[in-house]
Amino acid sequence: MATATTHQARAHARAQAGGHADAMPVVPAGDWPAPPCEAGLLVWAETVAGGNYTHRVLARGTELRLTDLRGDACAHLLLFAADRPWERLNVADTVKVQWNAYLGEGQLLLSDQGRVLASVVADTAGRHDTLCGTSTLVRNTARYGDGTAQSASPAGRELFKLAAAKNGLAPRDLPPSLSFFQGVRVGPDGALGFTGSAGPGGSVTLRAEQDVTVLIANVPHPADPRPDYLSTPLEVLAWRAAPTGPGDPLWDATPEGRRAFLNTAGFLAAKGLA
Repeated sequence: MATATTHQARAHARAQAGGHADAMPVVPAGDWPAPPCEAGLLVWAETVAGGNYTHRVLARGTELRLTDLRGDACAHLLLFAADRPWERLNVADTVKVQWNAYLGEGQLLLSDQGRVLASVVADTAGRHDTLCGTSTLVRNTARYGDGTAQSASPAGRELFKLAAAKNGLAPRDLPPSLSFFQGVRVGPDGALGFTGSAGPGGSVTLRAEQDVTVLIANVPHPADPRPDYLSTPLEVLAWRAAPTGPGDPLWDATPEGRRAFLNTAGFLAAKGLA
């Protein structure tokens, strides 16, 4: 279709209405063709292409499921308290407080205030990472020839900068991230060994324990030894649910976790939110 004139360009643009691409957000999310059977009302439905990013503010209690559709997605994740972005995911405290560097079902994602931003309520992949962070402009330029956000091999930090800017955040606000679907293990000598993916179809489900701003960059893991920039689509679905509360097995799973939930509940109660 010709687009040489304004009228032709408008006609071309309007012809795209109702179209579907392999990677795109679905608006409204309830129009997603195959919502998970356990889900309540979908509030976010998107397929994120390899080498791309997404972001959203989610209400407390929302469940967020990430799925590696083809086996080479790597979801680098950052979380911020939605109304106070100075409280953000602290990967070091997430590891240290829970005595565990390996993410999986039952783990909590903690802020530097000792509060829970999100919890991992389901995991079928088991290949995640809290140690390496995401890729950088310098590293991707050295490995692939370019790492800028608009290139064919964008770095995770460059995409995080774009997602951050759309939420009123600056580069200085970006802490180290964690990664889902591409993992590492620490060997006896302290060296990191790349474990790669568990294969297509692996998923992880998080529950927001506060209102959170979510930033996701779907780019290759920085420890991936393969010479090519390999990054395949990531499915993102979120639905309304309820936050973890007293009596939930996750609340009392560990003394450290219980204290983090109590810290969170006390803070929210003082604000009239719980």
